[in-house]
Amino acid sequence: MPYRACDPILKLLRSAVANAEHNQGLEPSTLVVSKAYADGGPSLRRYRPRAQGRAYQIRKPTCHITIAVAPQVEDN
Repeated sequence: MPYRACDPILKLLRSAVANAEHNQGLEPSTLVVSKAYADGGPSLRRYRPRAQGRAYQIRKPTCHITIAVAPQVEDN
């Protein structure tokens, strides 16, 4: 996949499907993504040295990704 974020999201999706299969006994081929969102997580605080002994703070934000799967509802 071309984007850097694809690998962790794909890993998360596979984990959600495996959890649904193992814990609830659902069939993986019938599952669809019911919810997917990203919330802000804690920021890592780092410091970058600057001129004359000063230090500038750098914030590296993180996020919490949530994916929920549910069985597909068939319309008859």
